[in-house]
Order: sequence, then C-alpha cells, then structure tokens
Amino acid sequence: MSILFISDLHLDGAWPEISEHFFSFLEAEASKADTLYILGDLFESWIGDDDDDAHKLRICQALGTLTDTGVTCYVMHGNRDFMLGADFASRCGVKMLEDPYVIELGGQKVALMHGDTLCTDDAEYLAFRGMVRNPRWQEAMLTRSLEERRSFAAKARDVSRDAMGGKPMEILDVNQQAVKQAMLKLGVKTLIHGHTHRPAIHDFELGSGNGRRIVLGDWYEQGSVLRWDGNELKLESLPRA
Repeated sequence: MSILFISDLHLDGAWPEISEHFFSFLEAEASKADTLYILGDLFESWIGDDDDDAHKLRICQALGTLTDTGVTCYVMHGNRDFMLGADFASRCGVKMLEDPYVIELGGQKVALMHGDTLCTDDAEYLAFRGMVRNPRWQEAMLTRSLEERRSFAAKARDVSRDAMGGKPMEILDVNQQAVKQAMLKLGVKTLIHGHTHRPAIHDFELGSGNGRRIVLGDWYEQGSVLRWDGNELKLESLPRA
C-alpha cells in the first residue's frame, strides 16, 4: 500500500513553475499511489467554487485526471483555501476532510491536521480564522462579484505577509502544549500537519509514552512529500527537474 501526504503548495498563476512541479508529481508519483492526502493550502487563494481562473481550472482538471485513474484523493482546507466547497470536490473527484481527521496506518491511529489551529500563540490570526470560517461570513462573501472577492483575497494576503514579518518566529510556529493536548484528545501518538513550512520529524514525551509530530514542507523551492509504504513513514524532498 502506498499513501502520499502533501501540503502547502500555494498554487497560483503567478508561480507557474510550482504548478508544473505539481503536475509532474501527479503523473510520476501520485498516479502510482493508492491514496493522496492534501493537508491544506493546495491553492494560494480560493475565492469560491465559481472561480473561472484558467490556472486553477487546469489544476482541477489535473486532479480529476488523477482520481479518474482510481487514485483516492482527500483534501483538507488550509488557511488560504478555506472556501473550497462541494462543487470543487465533485469536479476534481476528491473527498473533503474535516480538520482534524484520524486515519489508521499499520494498525496505529494517526491524526491529520492543516496545523494552523496549533499556533495558539498567534491570537490575531486565530481571531481572523474564526471570522472567515464562519458559514454566515462565507455566505455573505459568495454574494460578492468575482472581482470583489479577488480584491479581498489579494489584500488579505498582503496583510498576512506584513503581519508575519513583524512577529517572532516562535509565535508563528505551533505551540507544543497545544500539540500535546490535541494528540491526547484524539488518542493518537502520531500527528501529521503542514502550515508552518518547516519540514521535520519531532519526537517527544506524550503522556506515559512517546509522541511523534511530522511536519510537511511547502513547495516554493522544492516539493515536500511524506510517504507511507505499508511499513513506515518517510519524509522526503522533491527537487524540481
């Protein structure tokens, strides 16, 4: 059994080289897997399932081609593409996941998260997250024109970049106590997430045993993938051709 986990691709027409790397990954790697999990921020932004952006439509087509071959693909909302909806899922043949979500690997429960809810020291971001994840806020946003929504998304990205530049790195990273609390609540010893763009494997004490947190990397400079081959998890980098 082959299962792949990726996150934080931030696909956008402004960075076509990242999308080309993703297309190559789908053809060469994901097409040979049983299952692909995308744990948030597949897109740099998503303003609604009615978006007619040609670059995004090409990405959806590529995902549809993958799932048409029989590969199961799951997608989790990220902090950039939190408005992915049912029409997107149907068009691409993917299944949307709740955050957090628990799966089983090798007889052990493993938690999947995007990771942003673990950044509990960043109160400003969590307040913004609470607003935009509110169904009533999203319903109101979808009544606006595509042009208005694109403008909002662009301004939100600029504000986010400025805010991140002024915050210490420890605030932008996950809170270890929040990690432990989430894992104990979910009853897991292993957690896989993205969001922080800091690919690594962290081992630590958890309750009466040991815990493991595996962080997926972003795709800005190279790809990042976690592989399950039926026996173990391997975190790898995927250099661009």
